[in-house]
Amino acid sequence: MASQPGDEDEEVFDPAAVRRLQVFSAAPQVSTTGLVLAKNTAVAASSKQHLPDATARSIYTNVPADQMHAPMVGPAHPFNKDGIAAGRRNHLAGHVEDHNMHSFHFDDQYNSFHNKGYGAAPETNSVVGAVSPNGDTAYTADGAKRRKTAQERAADVAAKAAAAAPSDPQEGFIKDEEDNKKDDDGRPKNLKDKPVIEEKTRFHGKQEINAATGRSWVDPPKDQNSDNSFCYMPKRLIHTWSGHTKGVNAIRFFPGSGHLLLSAGLDGKIKIWDVLGSGKCMRTYMGFTKGVRDINFSNDGRRFLSSSYDRVVKLWDTETGQVIKSLGEGKMFFTAKFHPNDDKQNVCMAGCQDKKCYQWDMNTGDLVQEYDYHLAAVNTVTFVDEGRRFVTTSDDKTIRVWEYGIPVQIKYIADPGMHSIPAVEMHPNDQWFCGTSLDNQIVTYSAKDRFRQNRKKTFKGHTVAGYACQPAFSADGRYVLSGDGEGKLWVWDWKTCKAFRSFKAHEGVAIGCIWHPLESSKVATCGWDGLIKLWD
Repeated sequence: MASQPGDEDEEVFDPAAVRRLQVFSAAPQVSTTGLVLAKNTAVAASSKQHLPDATARSIYTNVPADQMHAPMVGPAHPFNKDGIAAGRRNHLAGHVEDHNMHSFHFDDQYNSFHNKGYGAAPETNSVVGAVSPNGDTAYTADGAKRRKTAQERAADVAAKAAAAAPSDPQEGFIKDEEDNKKDDDGRPKNLKDKPVIEEKTRFHGKQEINAATGRSWVDPPKDQNSDNSFCYMPKRLIHTWSGHTKGVNAIRFFPGSGHLLLSAGLDGKIKIWDVLGSGKCMRTYMGFTKGVRDINFSNDGRRFLSSSYDRVVKLWDTETGQVIKSLGEGKMFFTAKFHPNDDKQNVCMAGCQDKKCYQWDMNTGDLVQEYDYHLAAVNTVTFVDEGRRFVTTSDDKTIRVWEYGIPVQIKYIADPGMHSIPAVEMHPNDQWFCGTSLDNQIVTYSAKDRFRQNRKKTFKGHTVAGYACQPAFSADGRYVLSGDGEGKLWVWDWKTCKAFRSFKAHEGVAIGCIWHPLESSKVATCGWDGLIKLWD
């Protein structure tokens, strides 16, 4: 309503006066310190707000860069659908979970466990292994020892030498004592515990040289040839040799002809038997006080190597029975072999208990090379690829391939499911080699560049766990042979891997078997009952 002149008492409305009014709030004052706005709601900004949830898709706080890119601590959740679901294998041995840990803490606990015998459990506050009396780790200042300087080490050596050096009266007394420790023959008495081994031989045949023909008893018959290119299963026992007083550990036919059979006995004797003629023992080689572990002929059969539990490898002359050379005295050797090439018949390869494979030159007796990569005793040495490479097996459950003459392995075969392979044999076609695995089966590996296991060529059914039963092949490669711990001889078909036949061969362990190189159906077996049997 418009104002009229003369109405001084009426109030006039001024819009600017409204803007000059002060606004007062009746709500109490609230402190926003420690609050953050998350999803339009003020929540307490605790320390957890700076660590985003692993499943969050949006972040409402400014997280430091080092926390944003840090990996998640702890093992992965086994039920998350991220490719590592429960029951799914992501490793050969099963399921492995990722666990993030600083490298220093890992090294600290790793070295503490291996050096002190205890370490912290990764997910709990407990201790694995023997509890430390003071809680020191490998890297703590209290537990670690300071390394001595060169001057301190030299001083310690000088002090020990001064303390050990005898005075003049002591020197005379020590010399007298050493003289008194000699026997009448000059041998020191401190070697009395090591008996003197008398190497001798005995010939059991009629004559060593045939007066009419001038041929030695070792020479193979001239009219002997292979009777058939195909091998057949033996059906009956035709001869038994019994001359060893203890078990027979290995047998070998004379190379090429097979007219003689060499046997290694646990009684410390080596005997050679006539196979084609009288069937009697021709010569006995005596030079060991303990059992003979392995024997192997040279290519011409004129010499053979033997390794025994006497901690020595000996080279014998087959005809005369004389010991030509003794190698590696003081070390336990489980096998000793000649190089397969005719121009390297002076090379001896031996697998030792000290985790090494030794190579000797038998002409000079010098140690030429050591192959040292295995972690346990070396059981077998097998040449492949025409003698350019060789394969070794060991108690460390691995197979290693070497270049001949180079002490660096070129192939390393290991698997969590592998067992020790104490005996190996090459297939006649030189394409494969088979080994007796201690999980009661014979496994097959390629002898070429890849050296892969042929899982289709696995032979099962026998019991060989704990025994180094030697596998063998027929001359044509159609059959695989092996004895077992129950005294049976097993025969498998190479092509189908099925057990062809098994029969009782020995009362004890049937440790060795070998197919005759020329006679297509003759097989020789030996066992720990002390017998050698010939089957046809």
